[in-house]
Amino acid sequence: MRRLSAEQLLRDCEAISDEGVTYAALILFGKHGSLGKYLAQNEIVFEYRMSERPGPALQREEFRVGFFASFDKIWELINLRNDRQSYHEGFFIFVVPSFNEAVVREALLNAASHRNYQMAGSVFVKQYQDRLVIESPGGFPPEISEENILDRQSPRNRRIAEIFAKCGLVERSGQGMNLIYEQSIKDAKALPNFKGTDEFLVRITFGAVILDERQLLLMKQISEAQYEHFTTDDFVLIHKLYYDEKIPNALRSRLKALTDIGVVEHVGRGRYVLARSFYKVTGQTGVRTRIVGLDRETNKELLLKHIKESGEIGTPLAELQQVLPSLSKDQVQTLLKELKAEGRVFVEGKTKGLRWHIKRN
Repeated sequence: MRRLSAEQLLRDCEAISDEGVTYAALILFGKHGSLGKYLAQNEIVFEYRMSERPGPALQREEFRVGFFASFDKIWELINLRNDRQSYHEGFFIFVVPSFNEAVVREALLNAASHRNYQMAGSVFVKQYQDRLVIESPGGFPPEISEENILDRQSPRNRRIAEIFAKCGLVERSGQGMNLIYEQSIKDAKALPNFKGTDEFLVRITFGAVILDERQLLLMKQISEAQYEHFTTDDFVLIHKLYYDEKIPNALRSRLKALTDIGVVEHVGRGRYVLARSFYKVTGQTGVRTRIVGLDRETNKELLLKHIKESGEIGTPLAELQQVLPSLSKDQVQTLLKELKAEGRVFVEGKTKGLRWHIKRN
């Protein structure tokens, strides 16, 4: 097999050119002396701390060398204190590390690709028992925010990102954050937290603790064949549905695809929940009932009960809305019209004097 020279390899990945060594080459492959002379801020500092209290870290290592010379060493330091969390459920055995190697490596690659090398300051990797914090100089790249970070790719240092891609370190340039979100959800961890990020600093925090062990079982129930069709939005949707969080409009376009493959169920009135089988396997069918809420017939029975208790004076619409506060005025009126068509209620009066009454046979 023909071996290429180091210079040819660097040329092939565009780290050096006919004009000479690029800053990307210095950042990724530079030695301590060269970086101290030309780019001293290209440094990664690792710290292990027990708390946020000021003072010296329990362990501190400084890497002012090319990124490729420190990449593996930083992970090795993190992995020294990387607890394994075990969870048993029937035939399933889950062993989840506090810090996932793929997530950490992607976060470090992101820091190298997106930091502002014109600003003084180092990249900091701070490990605690319950979280990992990575800070890099410079805020988000132009046009990138926490809200659109999964949808847009704009590496501040494009050549570095492209070299990573050519070296096979990333699946494709700009997709690292997507992989981070997906793995965090698979591991039932908190989504990445950008609290503390501003125009001068990006701070990303990864939780070490499993939020809900049953979520691991749920994610296990989704087959690898189904995963192949998933987008990052699909993983985020599942996470939000599991925790009964509001679904952003930007994610709603994916609901039909998840419904078609049986992961999500449509329960009416624009409401979606995870499929019943997932709640069953995690022993949370009662939770599903709470999330789905009262069904249509039960809602109508509640309206009937309240109208009946109001006696001869009847019940105004505003009072009936109090019975079902989760429904809109139009939805309550629709239920009342159905009850009227069924011959169970009748209405008297107009506008403010309108009252609903039980129809007695």
